[in-house]
Amino acid sequence: MKFSLEWLKHFLDTDASVAEIAAALNRIGHEVEGIEDPADKLAGFRVAKVLTAEKHPDADKLQVLSVDTGEGDPLQVVCGAPNARSGMKGVLGLPGAVVPANGMELRKSAIRGVESNGMMCSVRELELGDEHDGIIELPEDAPVGTSFADYSDASPVFDVAITPNRPDCMGVMGIARDLAAAGLGTFKPVEVPTIAGEGACPVEIRTDDPEGCPAFYGRVIRGVDNTKPSPEWMQRRLKAAGQRPISALVDCTNYLMLACGRPAHVYDLAKLSGPVVARRAQDGETMEALNEKTYALDASMTVIADDAGVHDIGGIMGGEHSGATEGTTDVLLEIAYFDPERIGVTGRKLGLASDARTRFERGVDPAFLDDGLALLTDLIVQTCGGTPTGLARAGEPPVEPMVVPFDPALTSRLGGVDVSEDEQRRILEALDFTVGPDWQVTCPPRRHDIEGSADLVEEVVRIHGLENVESVALPRADGVAQPTASPQQKLERKLRRAAAARGLNEAVTWSFLPTADAEHFADGAQLWVLDNPISEDMKAMRPSLIPGLLAAAKRNADRGAPGTRLFEIGRRYFRRPDGSSDEKPTLGVVLAGEKTPRGWSQGKATGFDAYDAKAEALALLEAAGAPVDNLMVMGEAGDQFHPGQSATLRLGPKNVLARFGALHPKTLKAFDVDGPVVAVEIFLDAIPAKKGGSGFARPTYTPPALQAITRDFAFLVPAELAAADLVRAVRGADKQVIVSARVFDVFAGQGVPEGKKSVAVETVLQPGEKSFTDEEIKAVSDRVVAAAGKQGAELRG
Repeated sequence: MKFSLEWLKHFLDTDASVAEIAAALNRIGHEVEGIEDPADKLAGFRVAKVLTAEKHPDADKLQVLSVDTGEGDPLQVVCGAPNARSGMKGVLGLPGAVVPANGMELRKSAIRGVESNGMMCSVRELELGDEHDGIIELPEDAPVGTSFADYSDASPVFDVAITPNRPDCMGVMGIARDLAAAGLGTFKPVEVPTIAGEGACPVEIRTDDPEGCPAFYGRVIRGVDNTKPSPEWMQRRLKAAGQRPISALVDCTNYLMLACGRPAHVYDLAKLSGPVVARRAQDGETMEALNEKTYALDASMTVIADDAGVHDIGGIMGGEHSGATEGTTDVLLEIAYFDPERIGVTGRKLGLASDARTRFERGVDPAFLDDGLALLTDLIVQTCGGTPTGLARAGEPPVEPMVVPFDPALTSRLGGVDVSEDEQRRILEALDFTVGPDWQVTCPPRRHDIEGSADLVEEVVRIHGLENVESVALPRADGVAQPTASPQQKLERKLRRAAAARGLNEAVTWSFLPTADAEHFADGAQLWVLDNPISEDMKAMRPSLIPGLLAAAKRNADRGAPGTRLFEIGRRYFRRPDGSSDEKPTLGVVLAGEKTPRGWSQGKATGFDAYDAKAEALALLEAAGAPVDNLMVMGEAGDQFHPGQSATLRLGPKNVLARFGALHPKTLKAFDVDGPVVAVEIFLDAIPAKKGGSGFARPTYTPPALQAITRDFAFLVPAELAAADLVRAVRGADKQVIVSARVFDVFAGQGVPEGKKSVAVETVLQPGEKSFTDEEIKAVSDRVVAAAGKQGAELRG
């Protein structure tokens, strides 16, 4: 929210400097995001008088002016403005000044052969408005030679971030109240005029939606003149707040909103017919809003309507049809209280944001309806003239005050600072709380953020000063600190180290995806789609980590990276049948581009394949403590993977621990990635926990006393048999003796029957207390052959 120092001083009597005010705002919780002093932009611009205006000798549309700057001899300035004439006063930019609108530095130069010592400026060039048809014309009493910044009362502008829990400070008056409580001056509350209306309001005001609009007040003003602009002081303050002056009537409503945090609306009475009612919209109704867009409404939305139709999306934006124009002479003023939750839902459904929505959604002051309408009436009558009628009220705002029992000692216990009871009472009363003798604290209705005594402690401490809270170390028990990481956190740390050690680079991608990308990896699961996403391209919670890593790999490739090795540990999100969310910890890996660069020894660059993905999956699963020797390699990795170059790793037929392989060409096409690309996804929640307690230290390593021996077996097996199944069978033939088994050769062709392949397996046999005898070795070998035979294997002769 932006406001000028001059506007702030309308509500705060203070001599504090800009720096002191900014420091106080930061101190009490209103972060100052920036301070802009218009005087800095207007340096080098002066009030000047045109003494003579002669035609340029070489240009029909230019004039040569003699300009009095208040110092020394008059300056010669070439000017093309049609309103430039002798005797007028304007604003002269001297050489060295920088034009705010375009950043151009003025210099002494020749224009069509005539020397020009500066530039007479327009409103647009000084960023004071949109007019650019001529140069600025100042009143006759403007002092020549005066700095234009001083003459225009340029005031520093604060840009303050108001947190969502403080809608009472979304008006300059609320900011002033907080600063006064912090000791930076005296608060000057707005003086509410008494409006003696003539006759009753001729328009019936009604609320048929007491839930969405509990209170709806209105008043008619006849005979207004909307052809004249709003007063200069009002326009100056609105511009400082970033609001463009529109018309006198609209400027009055914007001024009330920015000054007091109270949105209001003005209707052209001639464009209304019948009672004006706050009601629910009907499904299919539409309204063209002031932003010239048409919105389709539904029955969950509160609107303001008459017999002809909808004129206002309640609390968000008025309609184009019934807005005030220059020809408006009679107006209906509307000021209402809308339910914050309903405003938020409607705004999100329509994708419609406005200053009014921001305030109503957070909660405006429900007790400020009468005073707000009186202030708006007075502003319009003073600005546009007219005769107001009496006030019409419909409904009752929720003004029942909250009373919080408060113990002053709680400030020391919760806030960590000792504040005297008298000072606590002063702070709370300065913030408009009513403090009873028994410390029953009555909260002003505008303070929607106060829910209990802890909130009152926060108010006291922030005004007293958070810098007065001493830093106190937390108590620490004697001895070695106990570990605080959970088993899941320990697992993730171990996997990060393991992945990095294998040459993978960690990525952190968004948890949100475009809906189409999420659906591509949903595998039939119900997506978790956000109602209020940060953008339409980030609407669905990710069901897989691979899409984000693919996008990162594409960005790297687009920027010339020859190869990408990325991993990420994060959560996948799903919607359960009962509507609740489900999060699953996952590790994702994407390998894209070149595995090894081209070189003299191997020739062309080589890419990644499914075996690289399998190697990463097995290594990371082993680091995670999974029983990799017992895993089964099975299919059904998912439609996103190439069916012939992918698989799953399972512990049993149903428990899928990981999937890996080359991504399907249609997946690469959907994500606009050049292939081949391989990926791994490890489902950390599926890895079984280790049995028994886990001690702090590993058991001591005891090497075998006797030397191991190796035995090789060559089997003829069906061509479709997975080598891993054969290895698993061999290793399980005698788990006490066979400590490892691996494939060292696979052959198919001459000498091997059709439909068969030869698989050679090396086994390592480890003796225990004594060396093996020939009979024991033969018995083990027989068990290996028998176990392989169950897989359809036969020992080659």
